[in-house]
Amino acid sequence: MIELKTPTELEAMRAAGLVVAKALANVTAAIRPGVSTGELDELAEQTIRDAGAVPSFLGYHDFPATICASVNEQIVHGIPARSQVLAEGDLISVDCGAILEGWHGDSAVTVPVGAVSAVDLALSDATRVAMEAGIKAVAVDGRLTDISYAIESAVHRVEADTDTTYGIVREYGGHGIGRAMHMEPFLPNFGKPGKGPRLRVGMAIAIEPMLTLGSARTEELEDGWTVVTADGSRAAHWEHTVAITEDGPWVLTAP
Repeated sequence: MIELKTPTELEAMRAAGLVVAKALANVTAAIRPGVSTGELDELAEQTIRDAGAVPSFLGYHDFPATICASVNEQIVHGIPARSQVLAEGDLISVDCGAILEGWHGDSAVTVPVGAVSAVDLALSDATRVAMEAGIKAVAVDGRLTDISYAIESAVHRVEADTDTTYGIVREYGGHGIGRAMHMEPFLPNFGKPGKGPRLRVGMAIAIEPMLTLGSARTEELEDGWTVVTADGSRAAHWEHTVAITEDGPWVLTAP
């Protein structure tokens, strides 16, 4: 079942999205060499609770933190810790969710730590561009994989323009969101257009491409959460929660 929301319910999701946006803004501002991912996690949790919301991730299937902090070769679901201290040149993806009055918001950003390589910056930019292309493809009566196709096509355009090859992570993708964090439908970040359920007014989808600098193959670490690139190449992850309205896509987690 795909959940359809009323305009009032989408407004409630927007409020949750703004809490997530604030938490990510605070975390992004705090990212620098010498800061631990555990400190970033504490900052995100405090921001969410100060807004009268609760973290979506904390306790979700026993996940132990408020944010996913994925550094360098870590793609998604990295567990933050005081012992993990960021260094100059690192690339960190921060995924964050919040629940406000029963409604979820979910968003992710990739942030450079100090001065990073041009290659890493380009990786993050390509991932963000792919996400934005997916958002622009959201249209009433379109098909779910129109978004998938737009994401993949944007990646290939960037590759052609920059003579670069990126890995598009296939095992993980976007998802429906609303009264729960992960709902139907699952949204692949690749594929042919015109397939899957029709996009209807009131749907909300988290759009989240993940790209790597090498192979798209992934591995899960022994902690049962952290997903890394199989070849050790760096990865980036960008995400927004997007509602489908009669006027087009509404990015609920935009600042």
